[in-house]
Amino acid sequence: MLKQTVSLAAASLLMLSAAQAQAASGGRDYISIVGSSTVYPFSTAVAEQFGKTTAFKTPKIESTGSGGGFKLFCAGSGVDTPDISNSSRRIKKSEVENCEKNGVKEIVEIKVGYDGIVLANSKKADQLKLNRKDLYLALAKEVPSPDEPTKFVVNPYKTWKEVNAELPDINIEVLGPPPTSGTRDAFIEMVMEPGCSEIDSIKALEKSNKDKYKAICQTIREDGAYIDAGENDNLIVQKLEANPKAVGIFGFSFLDQNVDKLQGSVIEGSAPVFDSIASGDYKVSRPLFIYVKKAHAGVIPGMNEFLAEFTSEAAWGEEGYLAEKGLIPAPKAEQEQNAQTAKDLKVLVLE
Repeated sequence: MLKQTVSLAAASLLMLSAAQAQAASGGRDYISIVGSSTVYPFSTAVAEQFGKTTAFKTPKIESTGSGGGFKLFCAGSGVDTPDISNSSRRIKKSEVENCEKNGVKEIVEIKVGYDGIVLANSKKADQLKLNRKDLYLALAKEVPSPDEPTKFVVNPYKTWKEVNAELPDINIEVLGPPPTSGTRDAFIEMVMEPGCSEIDSIKALEKSNKDKYKAICQTIREDGAYIDAGENDNLIVQKLEANPKAVGIFGFSFLDQNVDKLQGSVIEGSAPVFDSIASGDYKVSRPLFIYVKKAHAGVIPGMNEFLAEFTSEAAWGEEGYLAEKGLIPAPKAEQEQNAQTAKDLKVLVLE
């Protein structure tokens, strides 16, 4: 019996070695990561540390946006598809179904921490003090008519002052993420919808016509006031430096890395700083995730070791190198739970 057990163990090791050799021979002896531009700097920091301190190659990471990442991740299983997808929102049921349809049947979800969505402008301009209703009225495609609130019209507001008399008399010019971005999804969910629901005529619409309500609250204007700036948040930072009248939307980490040039807007009395996001005082914050193909963990060299590095105290802890990059650490109990999920490669089950 012992001999049989040893033989089985040897066979398992042989199969694993063969799988790793297959990955290498197929040009994939490194981890491939796609997805969120917000999670990108954190994954990059872990990848660089992993490449320096292990015998494995540094993972290759592509910033495609959360939605774009899931399209690539769920396209199939095998060395020609990504191993991990970064996301600044939770995976949707429809995306899980698309994964399953294409043979990606075991997905591991790991929450790596938290982030705030900030609105920021150049330090050459005045700091904005906004609420979510202001932002809805400034950025929605359709809004209640200023003259007849029960009637909805194409957004007529050109300046911030027209939205709210207490705001500056400058044109609304917001550089933000594209539809494929998890940051945009989260901005709509945490800013546009709550701001929309503060307006009485829209509250009434929610009961009478849910589809219209959804369209009114979730659709961003396309007349030039909101500018799709792509998935490169560093490019938004550069544009804000060049144009002090513009405002950008991106993750807190990019503001944290550019505090010498940019300032975050105060939203409902709270500034986007590390402590206010961690405490929950800053309302526009969201969890960040990585998603892993369990089937690739035994094929692509270094997968388990990379996950161990990402979920280590040295990386995502309160004093970890990711906090220095702007990641808001999760509570200890959450970290322990997610570290165990990564270690066990526990498969996600959507309820």
